[in-house]
Amino acid sequence: MKAVIFAGGVGTRLWPISRKNAPKQFEKIVGDKSTLQLAVERLDPDFKPQDIYISTGEKYKDIVFQQLPQIPRENFIFEPEVRDVGPAVAAACAIVGKNTPNEPVAILWSDHFVKKERRFREVLGFAEELVKEKSDLLVFIGQRARFANQNLGWLEFGEEVRSIRGTKVFEFKRLIYRPTLSEAQRYFESDTFAWNPGYFVTTPSFILNSYKKFASGIFEGVMKIQAAIGESDFEKVMKREYSKLEKISFDNAILEKLSPGNVLVIAADLGWSDVGAWEALKEALQIASSENVARGKVLLNDSSDNLVFNYTDQLAVGIDLKGMIVINADDVLLICSKESAPKIKKLVESLAGTEHEKLT
Repeated sequence: MKAVIFAGGVGTRLWPISRKNAPKQFEKIVGDKSTLQLAVERLDPDFKPQDIYISTGEKYKDIVFQQLPQIPRENFIFEPEVRDVGPAVAAACAIVGKNTPNEPVAILWSDHFVKKERRFREVLGFAEELVKEKSDLLVFIGQRARFANQNLGWLEFGEEVRSIRGTKVFEFKRLIYRPTLSEAQRYFESDTFAWNPGYFVTTPSFILNSYKKFASGIFEGVMKIQAAIGESDFEKVMKREYSKLEKISFDNAILEKLSPGNVLVIAADLGWSDVGAWEALKEALQIASSENVARGKVLLNDSSDNLVFNYTDQLAVGIDLKGMIVINADDVLLICSKESAPKIKKLVESLAGTEHEKLT
Protein backbone atom coordinates (compact mmCIF):
# COMPACT_ATOMS: atom_id res chain seq x y z
CA MET A 1 0.00 0.00 0.00
CA LYS A 2 1.05 3.58 -0.70
CA ALA A 3 0.38 6.56 1.58
CA VAL A 4 -0.04 10.21 0.67
CA ILE A 5 0.41 12.72 3.50
CA PHE A 6 -1.00 16.15 2.70
CA ALA A 7 0.94 19.04 4.21
CA GLY A 8 -0.21 22.12 2.34
CA GLY A 9 -2.44 24.01 4.79
CA VAL A 10 -1.64 27.34 6.42
CA GLY A 11 -3.16 26.60 9.83
CA THR A 12 -4.39 30.00 11.01
CA ARG A 13 -6.14 28.46 14.03
CA LEU A 14 -2.69 27.82 15.56
CA TRP A 15 -1.54 31.40 15.06
CA PRO A 16 0.79 32.98 16.07
CA ILE A 17 3.05 29.91 15.89
CA SER A 18 1.57 28.77 12.56
CA ARG A 19 2.03 31.36 9.80
CA LYS A 20 1.98 31.53 6.02
CA ASN A 21 5.73 31.04 5.67
CA ALA A 22 5.97 28.46 8.48
CA PRO A 23 2.66 26.59 8.82
CA LYS A 24 1.82 24.42 11.81
CA GLN A 25 2.71 21.10 10.17
CA PHE A 26 6.37 22.15 10.05
CA GLU A 27 6.56 23.43 13.62
CA LYS A 28 7.57 21.51 16.76
CA ILE A 29 4.21 21.81 18.45
CA VAL A 30 4.15 18.32 20.02
CA GLY A 31 7.53 17.22 21.36
CA ASP A 32 10.75 17.90 19.49
CA LYS A 33 9.52 16.97 15.99
CA SER A 34 7.06 18.59 13.63
CA THR A 35 3.63 17.02 13.17
CA LEU A 36 4.66 16.24 9.58
CA GLN A 37 7.66 14.27 10.82
CA LEU A 38 5.46 12.47 13.34
CA ALA A 39 2.93 11.63 10.61
CA VAL A 40 5.67 9.93 8.60
CA GLU A 41 7.23 8.14 11.58
CA ARG A 42 3.95 6.61 12.78
CA LEU A 43 3.74 4.66 9.51
CA ASP A 44 6.97 2.81 10.27
CA PRO A 45 7.58 -0.14 9.96
CA ASP A 46 4.50 -0.99 7.86
CA PHE A 47 5.40 1.53 5.16
CA LYS A 48 8.80 1.91 3.55
CA PRO A 49 10.01 5.43 2.66
CA GLN A 50 9.57 4.69 -1.04
CA ASP A 51 5.87 4.02 -0.44
CA ILE A 52 5.22 7.37 1.28
CA TYR A 53 4.37 10.48 -0.74
CA ILE A 54 4.19 14.06 0.54
CA SER A 55 1.87 16.59 -1.09
CA THR A 56 2.55 20.21 -0.19
CA GLY A 57 2.96 23.68 -1.61
CA GLU A 58 5.90 24.47 -3.85
CA LYS A 59 6.97 27.26 -1.47
CA TYR A 60 7.65 24.66 1.24
CA LYS A 61 10.06 22.58 -0.86
CA ASP A 62 13.17 23.40 1.18
CA ILE A 63 11.37 22.77 4.50
CA VAL A 64 10.09 19.30 3.59
CA PHE A 65 13.40 18.25 2.05
CA GLN A 66 15.15 19.26 5.27
CA GLN A 67 12.64 17.60 7.59
CA LEU A 68 12.17 14.37 5.62
CA PRO A 69 15.53 13.33 4.13
CA GLN A 70 14.46 9.67 4.18
CA ILE A 71 11.69 10.20 1.62
CA PRO A 72 12.84 9.86 -2.02
CA ARG A 73 12.84 13.21 -3.83
CA GLU A 74 10.56 11.86 -6.54
CA ASN A 75 7.89 11.15 -3.90
CA PHE A 76 7.31 14.83 -3.17
CA ILE A 77 4.31 16.33 -4.95
CA PHE A 78 4.52 20.12 -5.10
CA GLU A 79 1.34 22.07 -5.72
CA PRO A 80 2.26 25.18 -7.77
CA GLU A 81 -0.50 27.20 -6.09
CA VAL A 82 -3.33 26.78 -3.60
CA ARG A 83 -6.42 25.31 -5.31
CA ASP A 84 -8.08 23.67 -2.27
CA VAL A 85 -8.09 19.97 -1.39
CA GLY A 86 -10.20 18.78 -4.34
CA PRO A 87 -7.48 19.40 -6.96
CA ALA A 88 -4.73 18.36 -4.52
CA VAL A 89 -6.19 14.87 -3.99
CA ALA A 90 -6.86 14.45 -7.71
CA ALA A 91 -3.31 15.38 -8.68
CA ALA A 92 -1.81 13.15 -5.99
CA CYS A 93 -3.85 10.14 -7.09
CA ALA A 94 -2.94 10.78 -10.72
CA ILE A 95 0.77 10.87 -9.87
CA VAL A 96 0.82 8.00 -7.37
CA GLY A 97 -1.47 5.90 -9.55
CA LYS A 98 0.53 6.33 -12.76
CA ASN A 99 2.07 2.86 -12.49
CA THR A 100 -0.07 1.30 -9.73
CA PRO A 101 -3.66 2.45 -10.36
CA ASN A 102 -5.26 -0.39 -8.41
CA GLU A 103 -2.87 -0.58 -5.47
CA PRO A 104 -4.49 0.65 -2.24
CA VAL A 105 -3.48 4.14 -1.13
CA ALA A 106 -4.02 5.73 2.28
CA ILE A 107 -4.91 9.42 2.27
CA LEU A 108 -3.58 11.07 5.45
CA TRP A 109 -2.95 14.53 6.91
CA SER A 110 0.11 16.06 8.49
CA ASP A 111 -1.32 18.17 11.33
CA HIS A 112 -2.75 15.46 13.59
CA PHE A 113 -1.66 13.67 16.75
CA VAL A 114 -2.14 9.90 17.14
CA LYS A 115 -1.32 8.30 20.48
CA LYS A 116 -2.10 4.66 19.56
CA GLU A 117 0.21 4.31 16.59
CA ARG A 118 0.21 0.50 16.46
CA ARG A 119 -3.61 0.42 16.45
CA PHE A 120 -3.60 3.11 13.76
CA ARG A 121 -1.38 1.01 11.48
CA GLU A 122 -3.47 -2.08 12.22
CA VAL A 123 -6.68 -0.34 11.14
CA LEU A 124 -4.99 0.94 7.98
CA GLY A 125 -4.04 -2.66 7.24
CA PHE A 126 -7.65 -3.81 7.68
CA ALA A 127 -8.80 -1.10 5.27
CA GLU A 128 -6.14 -2.24 2.81
CA GLU A 129 -7.54 -5.78 2.94
CA LEU A 130 -11.02 -4.49 2.11
CA VAL A 131 -9.80 -2.41 -0.81
CA LYS A 132 -7.76 -5.29 -2.20
CA GLU A 133 -10.97 -7.31 -2.31
CA LYS A 134 -12.87 -4.53 -4.08
CA SER A 135 -10.89 -1.84 -5.90
CA ASP A 136 -13.89 0.49 -6.37
CA LEU A 137 -14.18 1.06 -2.64
CA LEU A 138 -13.36 3.82 -0.19
CA VAL A 139 -12.90 2.96 3.50
CA PHE A 140 -13.16 5.80 6.01
CA ILE A 141 -11.15 5.54 9.22
CA GLY A 142 -13.20 7.08 12.05
CA GLN A 143 -12.11 7.99 15.57
CA ARG A 144 -14.51 6.98 18.34
CA ALA A 145 -15.63 10.26 19.88
CA ARG A 146 -14.31 11.22 23.32
CA PHE A 147 -16.70 14.16 23.74
CA ALA A 148 -19.30 16.21 21.85
CA ASN A 149 -16.92 18.12 19.59
CA GLN A 150 -18.67 20.65 17.36
CA ASN A 151 -15.46 21.78 15.66
CA LEU A 152 -14.84 18.50 13.83
CA GLY A 153 -16.51 16.62 11.00
CA TRP A 154 -18.41 13.46 11.90
CA LEU A 155 -19.17 10.14 10.18
CA GLU A 156 -22.52 8.43 10.49
CA PHE A 157 -22.49 4.69 9.86
CA GLY A 158 -25.07 1.93 9.82
CA GLU A 159 -25.11 -1.83 10.26
CA GLU A 160 -22.02 -3.91 10.82
CA VAL A 161 -21.17 -5.68 7.57
CA ARG A 162 -18.25 -7.75 8.74
CA SER A 163 -15.47 -8.11 11.30
CA ILE A 164 -11.73 -8.34 10.62
CA ARG A 165 -9.93 -10.00 13.50
CA GLY A 166 -12.26 -8.41 16.00
CA THR A 167 -12.46 -4.97 14.38
CA LYS A 168 -15.93 -4.10 13.11
CA VAL A 169 -16.61 -2.73 9.63
CA PHE A 170 -19.79 -0.72 9.06
CA GLU A 171 -21.87 0.48 6.16
CA PHE A 172 -21.56 4.19 5.44
CA LYS A 173 -24.44 6.62 5.79
CA ARG A 174 -23.25 10.23 5.59
CA LEU A 175 -20.71 12.94 6.41
CA ILE A 176 -21.53 15.78 8.78
CA TYR A 177 -19.37 18.91 8.84
CA ARG A 178 -19.14 20.84 12.12
CA PRO A 179 -22.54 20.24 13.71
CA THR A 180 -24.16 22.41 16.35
CA LEU A 181 -23.30 21.65 19.96
CA SER A 182 -26.69 19.99 20.54
CA GLU A 183 -26.23 17.84 17.42
CA ALA A 184 -22.70 16.91 18.49
CA GLN A 185 -24.03 15.89 21.90
CA ARG A 186 -26.60 13.63 20.25
CA TYR A 187 -23.94 12.08 18.02
CA PHE A 188 -21.66 11.52 21.01
CA GLU A 189 -24.38 9.65 22.86
CA SER A 190 -25.07 7.41 19.84
CA ASP A 191 -23.21 4.25 18.81
CA THR A 192 -23.47 5.08 15.11
CA PHE A 193 -21.31 8.22 14.88
CA ALA A 194 -17.57 8.87 15.00
CA TRP A 195 -15.24 11.78 14.48
CA ASN A 196 -13.98 12.09 10.92
CA PRO A 197 -10.17 12.61 10.83
CA GLY A 198 -10.31 12.74 7.02
CA TYR A 199 -8.38 9.47 6.72
CA PHE A 200 -9.41 6.90 4.13
CA VAL A 201 -8.03 4.05 2.06
CA THR A 202 -9.01 3.54 -1.57
CA THR A 203 -7.36 3.10 -4.99
CA PRO A 204 -6.16 5.85 -7.34
CA SER A 205 -8.31 4.38 -10.10
CA PHE A 206 -11.49 4.67 -8.02
CA ILE A 207 -10.74 8.27 -7.06
CA LEU A 208 -9.86 9.27 -10.62
CA ASN A 209 -12.96 7.55 -12.03
CA SER A 210 -15.00 9.46 -9.45
CA TYR A 211 -13.48 12.73 -10.69
CA LYS A 212 -14.24 11.71 -14.26
CA LYS A 213 -17.87 11.22 -13.24
CA PHE A 214 -18.39 14.15 -10.85
CA ALA A 215 -15.67 16.71 -11.68
CA SER A 216 -14.66 16.11 -15.29
CA GLY A 217 -12.73 19.37 -15.64
CA ILE A 218 -10.37 18.43 -12.81
CA PHE A 219 -10.08 14.90 -14.19
CA GLU A 220 -9.01 16.13 -17.63
CA GLY A 221 -6.43 18.45 -16.11
CA VAL A 222 -4.77 15.86 -13.87
CA MET A 223 -4.70 13.35 -16.73
CA LYS A 224 -2.52 15.81 -18.65
CA ILE A 225 -0.31 16.08 -15.56
CA GLN A 226 -0.12 12.28 -15.33
CA ALA A 227 0.84 11.98 -19.00
CA ALA A 228 3.78 14.36 -18.45
CA ILE A 229 5.33 12.34 -15.60
CA GLY A 230 8.92 11.48 -16.48
CA GLU A 231 9.05 14.04 -19.29
CA SER A 232 11.40 17.02 -19.32
CA ASP A 233 8.51 19.49 -19.30
CA PHE A 234 6.67 17.93 -16.32
CA GLU A 235 7.06 20.94 -14.04
CA LYS A 236 5.86 23.27 -16.79
CA VAL A 237 2.81 21.09 -17.47
CA MET A 238 2.11 20.74 -13.76
CA LYS A 239 2.14 24.49 -13.26
CA ARG A 240 0.03 25.22 -16.33
CA GLU A 241 -2.64 22.59 -15.79
CA TYR A 242 -2.85 22.85 -12.00
CA SER A 243 -3.57 26.58 -12.20
CA LYS A 244 -6.65 25.81 -14.33
CA LEU A 245 -8.22 23.37 -11.86
CA GLU A 246 -11.39 24.43 -10.11
CA LYS A 247 -10.97 25.57 -6.51
CA ILE A 248 -13.17 23.15 -4.62
CA SER A 249 -13.01 21.02 -1.50
CA PHE A 250 -12.65 17.27 -1.83
CA ASP A 251 -15.87 16.78 0.13
CA ASN A 252 -17.86 18.94 -2.29
CA ALA A 253 -16.18 17.57 -5.40
CA ILE A 254 -16.31 13.84 -4.61
CA LEU A 255 -17.16 12.56 -1.13
CA GLU A 256 -20.67 14.00 -0.94
CA LYS A 257 -21.54 12.40 -4.29
CA LEU A 258 -20.29 8.84 -3.78
CA SER A 259 -22.77 6.00 -3.62
CA PRO A 260 -22.93 4.56 -0.07
CA GLY A 261 -22.48 1.15 -1.69
CA ASN A 262 -18.89 2.12 -2.53
CA VAL A 263 -18.03 3.30 0.97
CA LEU A 264 -17.36 1.52 4.29
CA VAL A 265 -16.37 2.76 7.74
CA ILE A 266 -14.00 1.43 10.38
CA ALA A 267 -14.56 3.30 13.66
CA ALA A 268 -11.86 2.70 16.27
CA ASP A 269 -10.06 4.37 19.15
CA LEU A 270 -6.79 5.55 17.66
CA GLY A 271 -5.99 8.15 20.27
CA TRP A 272 -6.42 10.64 17.42
CA SER A 273 -6.65 14.40 17.89
CA ASP A 274 -6.81 17.29 15.47
CA VAL A 275 -4.09 19.55 16.79
CA GLY A 276 -4.97 22.24 14.28
CA ALA A 277 -6.34 24.50 17.02
CA TRP A 278 -5.04 25.42 20.44
CA GLU A 279 -8.05 24.10 22.34
CA ALA A 280 -7.76 20.79 20.45
CA LEU A 281 -4.06 20.57 21.24
CA LYS A 282 -4.83 21.09 24.90
CA GLU A 283 -7.35 18.23 24.84
CA ALA A 284 -4.85 15.98 23.04
CA LEU A 285 -2.01 16.53 25.53
CA GLN A 286 -3.90 16.66 28.81
CA ILE A 287 -4.54 13.71 31.10
CA ALA A 288 -7.47 15.44 32.80
CA SER A 289 -9.41 18.54 31.68
CA SER A 290 -8.39 20.41 34.84
CA GLU A 291 -4.70 19.96 34.04
CA ASN A 292 -2.53 22.83 32.85
CA VAL A 293 -0.56 22.13 29.66
CA ALA A 294 2.57 24.26 29.47
CA ARG A 295 5.69 24.56 27.36
CA GLY A 296 8.75 26.74 27.89
CA LYS A 297 9.41 28.95 30.89
CA VAL A 298 6.00 28.93 32.55
CA LEU A 299 4.94 29.30 36.19
CA LEU A 300 1.25 28.88 37.05
CA ASN A 301 -0.17 29.34 40.55
CA ASP A 302 -3.74 28.54 41.62
CA SER A 303 -4.61 27.93 37.97
CA SER A 304 -6.34 25.10 36.10
CA ASP A 305 -7.39 24.00 32.61
CA ASN A 306 -4.99 26.32 30.79
CA LEU A 307 -2.67 25.95 27.84
CA VAL A 308 0.37 28.21 28.11
CA PHE A 309 3.11 27.95 25.48
CA ASN A 310 6.04 30.32 25.92
CA TYR A 311 8.49 30.47 23.01
CA THR A 312 10.60 33.27 24.50
CA ASP A 313 13.38 33.42 27.10
CA GLN A 314 11.18 35.41 29.47
CA LEU A 315 9.31 33.71 32.30
CA ALA A 316 5.53 33.65 31.73
CA VAL A 317 3.66 33.76 35.05
CA GLY A 318 -0.06 33.19 35.58
CA ILE A 319 -2.11 33.46 38.77
CA ASP A 320 -5.74 32.39 39.18
CA LEU A 321 -6.11 31.55 35.48
CA LYS A 322 -8.83 29.15 34.37
CA GLY A 323 -9.65 27.90 30.89
CA MET A 324 -7.20 30.25 29.18
CA ILE A 325 -4.93 30.01 26.16
CA VAL A 326 -1.71 32.01 26.31
CA ILE A 327 0.80 31.86 23.44
CA ASN A 328 3.88 34.00 23.85
CA ALA A 329 5.99 34.33 20.70
CA ASP A 330 8.85 36.73 20.01
CA ASP A 331 6.62 39.22 18.20
CA VAL A 332 3.06 38.37 19.31
CA LEU A 333 1.39 37.64 22.64
CA LEU A 334 -1.99 35.90 22.28
CA ILE A 335 -4.35 35.70 25.26
CA CYS A 336 -7.89 34.35 25.03
CA SER A 337 -10.29 31.96 26.69
CA LYS A 338 -10.59 28.43 25.33
CA GLU A 339 -14.16 29.24 24.28
CA SER A 340 -12.90 32.19 22.20
CA ALA A 341 -10.21 30.18 20.38
CA PRO A 342 -12.38 29.67 17.24
CA LYS A 343 -12.21 33.45 16.74
CA ILE A 344 -8.44 33.34 16.14
CA LYS A 345 -8.83 32.45 12.46
CA LYS A 346 -11.08 35.45 11.75
CA LEU A 347 -8.75 37.74 13.66
CA VAL A 348 -5.80 36.61 11.55
CA GLU A 349 -7.82 37.12 8.37
CA SER A 350 -8.70 40.65 9.52
CA LEU A 351 -5.02 41.58 9.66
CA ALA A 352 -4.74 41.42 5.86
CA GLY A 353 -4.02 44.84 4.43
CA THR A 354 -3.11 46.32 7.81
CA GLU A 355 0.20 47.21 9.39
CA HIS A 356 0.12 43.84 11.16
CA GLU A 357 -0.23 41.71 7.99
CA LYS A 358 3.43 40.74 8.22
CA LEU A 359 2.60 38.84 11.41
CA THR A 360 0.31 36.42 9.60
